[in-house]
Amino acid sequence: MTPARGGPAPGTNAIAEYPAAGDRRPAVVIAGVSVRAMSESAARAGYRVLAVDAFGDRDLTAIADARCVIPYSADAVARTVAEATAAIGRVPVCYVSSFENHPELVAAMACGRPLWGNDARTLRLARDPARVADTWAAAGLPAPRVRARAPGTASPDRRRRWLEKPRASGGGHGIRPWVAGRPVSRRFVLQERIDGSPGSILFIADGRSAVTVALTRLLVGEPGLGAAPFRYCGNILAPASDPDWGSRSRLAEMAPALTSAATRAFGLVGANGVDVIARRRGARPVPIEVNPRFTAAMELVERQAGVSMFAAHAAACTGRLDALHRVAPAEAAVGKAIVFARRAVLVGDTDQWLADPDVRDIPAPGTTIPRGAPICTVFAEEATMAACYDALFARAGRIYAELE
Repeated sequence: MTPARGGPAPGTNAIAEYPAAGDRRPAVVIAGVSVRAMSESAARAGYRVLAVDAFGDRDLTAIADARCVIPYSADAVARTVAEATAAIGRVPVCYVSSFENHPELVAAMACGRPLWGNDARTLRLARDPARVADTWAAAGLPAPRVRARAPGTASPDRRRRWLEKPRASGGGHGIRPWVAGRPVSRRFVLQERIDGSPGSILFIADGRSAVTVALTRLLVGEPGLGAAPFRYCGNILAPASDPDWGSRSRLAEMAPALTSAATRAFGLVGANGVDVIARRRGARPVPIEVNPRFTAAMELVERQAGVSMFAAHAAACTGRLDALHRVAPAEAAVGKAIVFARRAVLVGDTDQWLADPDVRDIPAPGTTIPRGAPICTVFAEEATMAACYDALFARAGRIYAELE
């Protein structure tokens, strides 16, 4: 994924000395497209953070020694990490999206340093759509059909509906409905399109065992948030009482089997997610993808339970799954939504956003944001999923009113 939003001028927020003299907190490196959420969690857990991402947002630079990579590429981020940490030594390295698609760069960043996250071998296994589907099917769990080639005219698969998905994807980029007869590039696969509502299972793993942390409803392709079709644009963490997403739902019943099967098959460690499609009328949910990394939804658990998911992630990556304090069932719905630009905007003063606990990923004044790029992230908490959904869109509306 290549971000399309402006940021601080290249070279700003450069790390002159890291860690700072006299700062005795343990240090950690966090790299990826947008690292604010994981960095915030790490800072809450008592770590000094060296952050390398595509945006260098104001709330990131307030809590971390941040370096903004423009133009963004995973290769450029990996090089920046190597350069910035050359004199530091064995500081643990963590990553977020989209490094799950670049196992060779993960290995390079972690060379000579502890890796708090899934290694290159695990990423290659967990990001193979056919292997993932076979793993769940072998465990007696539902799984979507996956094809590397278009079905022939005589194939029964011809009558199925398919999505064409990039093998190296993130955030819904590049996904589109497959049109019968269209050849399938080697860079794509066909995945059976399942009717239902998208969601995610958040869990912590130690390579052998997994603990489910939360269930969320995914926000995908929402026009009210300026999002393109299939584009990830947020999550809502369900209250325990919710019939579709709560602690007694079909998804909650199936979650331990799904996460355990993936953990054992691929050796997953730390914080991970499984994307699912929840179906109506009592049908079993269908898992569609493993996200073998700290996911964007983890911060909702922090907001709901007041715990640092980074602390649980770090402990599990070093074999201490028992260090995770089980999260109490949520009594309210907590949500986040990414607000995308519906047309090109120029950001003015964002001091009020910086003071607002329900706005994050805050661009610097003077940033030009083109149509389709993220502006910021907003949060809401309400008694029900429906009320939380409405509150997120109302908050996004106020962002649009201010900028447009």
